[in-house]
Amino acid sequence: MKKGQVYEGIAEEVAFPDKAVVVTNLEDENGIVQKHHVMVKGVLPGQTIKYIIKKARSEKCQGRLLSVVKKSPKETEEPACKCFGICGGCNYQTLPYKTQLELKKNQVLKLIDNVVDKDSYIFDGILESPCIWNYRNKMEFSFGDEYKGGPLALGLHKKGSIYDIVNSSGCKIIHNDYSIILDCVRQYFHEIGIAHYNKNTHTGILRHLLIRRAVSTGEILVALVTTSALETELKKIPRLIKQAEQTNHTGLNELSLKLKNLKLEGSLTGFLHIINDGFGDVVKSDETRIIYGKDWITENILGLKFKISVFSFFQTNTKGAEVLYKQARDYVLGLDVKRDDKLENCSNFKDKVVFDLYSGTGTIAQIIAPIVNKVTGVEIVEEAVKAAKKNAEYNGLSNCEFIAGDVLKVIDEIKEKPDFIILDPPREGIHPKALKKICAYTKVHRIIYISCNPTSLVRDLIEIQEYGYKVERICCIDMFPHCLHVETICLLSRIK
Repeated sequence: MKKGQVYEGIAEEVAFPDKAVVVTNLEDENGIVQKHHVMVKGVLPGQTIKYIIKKARSEKCQGRLLSVVKKSPKETEEPACKCFGICGGCNYQTLPYKTQLELKKNQVLKLIDNVVDKDSYIFDGILESPCIWNYRNKMEFSFGDEYKGGPLALGLHKKGSIYDIVNSSGCKIIHNDYSIILDCVRQYFHEIGIAHYNKNTHTGILRHLLIRRAVSTGEILVALVTTSALETELKKIPRLIKQAEQTNHTGLNELSLKLKNLKLEGSLTGFLHIINDGFGDVVKSDETRIIYGKDWITENILGLKFKISVFSFFQTNTKGAEVLYKQARDYVLGLDVKRDDKLENCSNFKDKVVFDLYSGTGTIAQIIAPIVNKVTGVEIVEEAVKAAKKNAEYNGLSNCEFIAGDVLKVIDEIKEKPDFIILDPPREGIHPKALKKICAYTKVHRIIYISCNPTSLVRDLIEIQEYGYKVERICCIDMFPHCLHVETICLLSRIK
């Protein structure tokens, strides 16, 4: 196979994450048919595709998808979204939901069974998301254009592009309130002629729009991210000059009024203006101004309330998070639905200490706290720790402690020793030195590892088993219907 050449083949399997093995039969110089395996992203198992070779290697070639010649026999659903196949969000809309679950389950188990004896642990299946549409509680949209020089667009990136933006109004994995807000904001800035920020030339103003919507309360927080030049540009528009003079804000109070008057199912509780003059295409704040309302929303999970700010880490699927956290709690307590175990039978855990490492805003810690003696959370992001402390106070939990710092350093400073450890690390997994210290706690009966990336989970499982732990149970939770990702929870117990 040659770089730059176009070939046709059939996808035999898709490994996590989005690595399809495409088989192409070609005759060699002796007329003998040889089977070639090429890795191509964005392909479903069973599809016949055309692809172009990006990297030609003797053992493994990499290709780029050009077109789908024939659909997979598994594709029996019509896409629900007009942007499907264009934006880089969903990949599996044409697959029935049960087929999506089976695909994700098999991807995870194939990875885990390479490092764990498949007959030595119990697999508790893959748990469905309670909602498979309109489930996301947070979205980050980008300003741009659908093609170079085109009209203003606001939405998600086109598949395979870092520049082109797809207008994402009507996206089916978000609530319709998002679409109404998207249309309002895009039309407003298109009307007054404010340009999007260009990542190449570093000119322009509009960067991102962040929206958070609480499922339980319907509260909505909208944050507009721009460069600091927005204020100057708005003052050039005659009707906004007087408004800017009468308030402490820029002319954004006109947009604020438009947002407040929208007919939404939920309620707008806050509108923020975030200023970001950095060159990188990341959402960050040099300064945050409250244009209207407050800078947080309230969400309820498993009987607890959480205040969520615009940058707080919080699982993007609220109802799915309840499934995830309940499963994690049950693994800590050794509960088994098949035995009809109940939380009220767990009084013997009242003297136990739990470490929640990589704790984020402390959601899991607070769900565990009512049934144990103490929970100590460690998180490197200081803002997340502040939010965790506020939420614990909000929920009346006095047995939660949250420490800001690197797990690698902080666990040396904690005098108490844990009975159980919960790990919920970022996608890259756990630093090997930190993992060694975590596994050195000889008193720990159980470790619960929650992972959004099964590849880093598998790498860490190899190490944890070498420190004397056995994989007891594994469960997958589908937090991202129609998308590539899946959460995995692993219960490990000490055997030596």
